[in-house]
Amino acid sequence: MTSLRPIPARARLRAVLPLAAAALLVLPLAACGSDDSSDAPEAGGSSGSFEPVTIEHAFGATEIDEQPERVVTWGWGSPDAALALGVTPVAMEKLTYGANEAGFMPWQEEAFEEFGDEVPIALTPGEAPPFEEIAAAEPDLILANYSGITEADYEKLSKIADTVAYPEEPWATPWRDVVTTVGEALGKPEEAEQLLEGIDAEVAEAAEEHPEFEGKTIAAVAIDPSAFYVYRGVDPRVQFLEDLGFTLAPSVDELDTEETTFYYTLSTEEVDKLTSDVLLSYVPTEERAEQIAKDPTFKTMQQFRDDTVATVVGEDVVSAVSPPTALSLTWGLDVFVDALAQAADNAG
Repeated sequence: MTSLRPIPARARLRAVLPLAAAALLVLPLAACGSDDSSDAPEAGGSSGSFEPVTIEHAFGATEIDEQPERVVTWGWGSPDAALALGVTPVAMEKLTYGANEAGFMPWQEEAFEEFGDEVPIALTPGEAPPFEEIAAAEPDLILANYSGITEADYEKLSKIADTVAYPEEPWATPWRDVVTTVGEALGKPEEAEQLLEGIDAEVAEAAEEHPEFEGKTIAAVAIDPSAFYVYRGVDPRVQFLEDLGFTLAPSVDELDTEETTFYYTLSTEEVDKLTSDVLLSYVPTEERAEQIAKDPTFKTMQQFRDDTVATVVGEDVVSAVSPPTALSLTWGLDVFVDALAQAADNAG
């Protein structure tokens, strides 16, 4: 059975990029795996246009004086931000949930195919970064601005290359901040802002096309065989729903008794107290979706009885907003909107 424990508050490639920044697709990209850096196109354009930048983060400040040419990413979100800005990392963390056998998400595969670039090295995942593998990739910049690295990890990474960590807490960087920070580090701050404007515009267009979302209350949950998880208002999944016009159901806060970052667990005896116009349920497989639908435990919830549950199925689709990235949000947008539209219509 595939588990849907919340992962850290962690379709269409062209749709991700705003029209104003679409030209980024044809810019030269960072070469992957080349031993001859003199032949490698620079990640952010010509070195003469790069403005040195200092990025502050939880472990201090990182000064980037020269145009990065070989970028390594660790964690979630930063590889997608780099790709959306026209830079292919030379190495990135291998993913498992929702990823293909090689360790890449479908929207990343689309980007590799679109750009015709060499596929990045897939770094061995783990609680600590694989330092030797990262060093072997010979990076001049390491982006870990949405990750769980410790200060000791940061010190080791900094000896390999300039390293950018998260601003305050591990696994808690707002997804938009991931994009803007990557843009600063790559010398593309304006392009990053244009990228976000394009994404926001597409989400706003979806909201405009579905006025039935406006003002309806919503709760987002992951129903695992062993627990019932409720996502808090600070979680990017919920913020995405609010961008579409929904309002977080008051019951989400009223039932919150735990002290965790982006979700809490609710006992099965209390699930009926989680009231909302619409309930969004993240489910990894069709088999699990059928089990939930037949489980009498959840028939106590008004949303199940009224058929106002929007069920989104598939590890890749669930990952698209867990949390969103510069590539994933619009990749999975239509699936979410279609599921939400039916549930919102039923909510009347």
